Amino acid sequence: MSESEFDIANISKRMGGALESVRGDFQTLRTGRASASILDNIYLEVYGSKMPVNQCATINVPEPRLLTINVWDKGNVEAVEKAIMTSGLGINPVTEGTLMRLPIPELNEERRKELSKLAAQFAEQGKVAVRNVRKDGMDKIKRLKQDGISEDDEKFWADEVQELTDTFITQIDELLRLKQEDILKV
Repeated sequence: MSESEFDIANISKRMGGALESVRGDFQTLRTGRASASILDNIYLEVYGSKMPVNQCATINVPEPRLLTINVWDKGNVEAVEKAIMTSGLGINPVTEGTLMRLPIPELNEERRKELSKLAAQFAEQGKVAVRNVRKDGMDKIKRLKQDGISEDDEKFWADEVQELTDTFITQIDELLRLKQEDILKV
């Protein structure tokens, strides 16, 4: 058996995907400052299908606490407005024709704590995904062991997978720490 049969790069790529997913989830959390990414998970029904807001409007951040949305089709303005109001973000758009202004309100202490808990849940989901990739890797190593790789190779690859797991878990913990700091600072 050759070492190339165990694809450590694939394991690393999959763990990296879990890390990027956590980053994406964190970007959708509102921290009291305007960011176009808080609208990434808002979908609306237009032209007979569900679309994200950014595919039917231009989103800008003209001020630190203001988003503007310029809806391309006047017929979609009401759908965009409704999608934002029902999204749970706590933002009420002010509509002027096809232009919407979204003032980002200050977060109260209770809401900051809720967002911090939500960030922790996102981080935990990411860690679970990394651990699942680790389990898949370890299972593959066991199968290779049965197919005849040496104990030294088995230990080497198991150590490599564990090292990757530890690295990605640490990165997720650091992302969580930074995000919680950002959310909780007043």
